[in-house]
Amino acid sequence: MDSLDTSIEKSSSIISRFSNEQLIRLGLNKDTAALVNVFLLLILVIGLVYLVQYIVRKVLTAVFTQVYTSTDIRFFAYLLESRFPHFLALIAPFSLVKNAIPIIFDEFPKWINPLDTLADIYMVFMIISILMSIVRAGAESLRAKPQFAGKPMESYIQVVRIVFLFLGMGTIFSIITGQSLLAFFTAMGAASAVLLLIFKDSIMGFVASIQVTTNDMVRIGDWITMPKYGADGDVMEINLTTVKVRNFDKTITTIPTYTLISDSFQNWRGMQESGGRRIKRSIIIKQSSIRFVREEELPRFQQIQGIQAYIQKRGDEINKHNEHIGADRSILLNGRNFTNFGLYRKYVEWYVENHPAIRKDMTLLVRQLAPNENGLPLELYVFTNTTDWNQYEYIMADIFDHLIAAVSFFDLCIFERESGSDITKVHFTNTLPVRQKESVKDL
Repeated sequence: MDSLDTSIEKSSSIISRFSNEQLIRLGLNKDTAALVNVFLLLILVIGLVYLVQYIVRKVLTAVFTQVYTSTDIRFFAYLLESRFPHFLALIAPFSLVKNAIPIIFDEFPKWINPLDTLADIYMVFMIISILMSIVRAGAESLRAKPQFAGKPMESYIQVVRIVFLFLGMGTIFSIITGQSLLAFFTAMGAASAVLLLIFKDSIMGFVASIQVTTNDMVRIGDWITMPKYGADGDVMEINLTTVKVRNFDKTITTIPTYTLISDSFQNWRGMQESGGRRIKRSIIIKQSSIRFVREEELPRFQQIQGIQAYIQKRGDEINKHNEHIGADRSILLNGRNFTNFGLYRKYVEWYVENHPAIRKDMTLLVRQLAPNENGLPLELYVFTNTTDWNQYEYIMADIFDHLIAAVSFFDLCIFERESGSDITKVHFTNTLPVRQKESVKDL
């Protein structure tokens, strides 16, 4: 090895001196000739480096493409996407650069060792880039498999990158100082408190990524809601420090990764996987419009499809009960009676139970809520047979369009706050003579 190095040094010295002498013969002084010589040799080496790198990259790309097309192994395609041939080809001219440094700077020997050190540092970064391209290709291969779909692979890639960079820093430290890696890690151990402070978010994010993956809390593509951070949309990316969420208004919200385990959030994946989306909405009935139904009114309500059988069956039960207790039916309050709101509630149950877009195997509930200052809420708690947003909104609107229109058939009123025009109309009507009031009502 020593004899080889010596022969290289001799040949480099001969080449440099030959080109330098030719420049002096052209009439340049010694100093100018030395500078021009360095400049020309640098241009020559840079050209050779680009040529070698280009040839090697083309050859490697062709080889990997051929291997992928013949074997159909996606890993080789991902290697191409991660620019593995490019980074590997950058190492090819390394020996050329190392051997060219003594030739180019033969007249400037003080520059040889620093530049040689820079070349070694460059080699460290190239090796890290090659390893990272392999890791990224492997991660993409895993992500393509169903069991790894939606996993936060980016977090683990970033952890591997940090480890490689840390080892690279140690190697560069050894190259510059000439000390072993043990000395570097000893120094880093002494500065561990500072390192923990610097990488606090990364460490917390890494721990959060592990817990999120282990507990299957969030996947790429999940719809999550986190009002504290203004997030309401699909998860685009989970990396070591942040989670990117594309909101439905097309804005992007970034959330610290560790908040996925420190704060609460809502994940809609369960709804999407179940195949049904919940409708939970109320119709508020004006309480003063709720009344008993007289016996002579029942034939009119029996004409409403859906509650005929209920009125017949329930009517028999009511009559038997009233006869049993001897209720005085001259007053509706005595005994048990139908109410227009009860009939309407039964009609709503029948309607949603027979609606083709409502899931029958999930919760299907029509219930009264506690009365409030606005009226008596009648709430629908059902699930649609689709999770598509457009279809969901259409189904919900279709159901409530019908139910709101059906209220008047049961002599009920829906609570609605009066607007200024309503108040003006009432005041205007009250100031008119009786005949004109009747004509206004007809209008």
